[in-house]
Amino acid sequence: QVQLVESGGGSVQAGGSLRLSCAASGYTYNNYYMAWFRQAPGKEREGVAAIDSDGSTSYADSVKGRFTISKDNAKNTLYLQMNSLKPEDTAMYYCAADRIYWWFLPNYNYWGQGTQVTVSS
Repeated sequence: QVQLVESGGGSVQAGGSLRLSCAASGYTYNNYYMAWFRQAPGKEREGVAAIDSDGSTSYADSVKGRFTISKDNAKNTLYLQMNSLKPEDTAMYYCAADRIYWWFLPNYNYWGQGTQVTVSS
């Protein structure tokens, strides 16, 4: 059974940094495409960053240059390094995985439970 468990969220001031982690289990990690999404109250879930099987990355314009997605295949873990955080980055952050590369479409088959990120001004 596929399981994704996020961690690393918290409360920071604007300009600060956080690193989110997503520990994956229950499948052959290297064969899956993965992404980070976020959802703020009253808003739709939006794709933030995605990484395909060969390590190529994509970012939403709103986070480009500030966020970095990476994965450690040996640890079956996905990361999201978030720098220069802004209050508008406040949201619940989710990792997602699938054998199909959905890019920023929320169609991934597997999701974690989410980790809250709150950025104060």
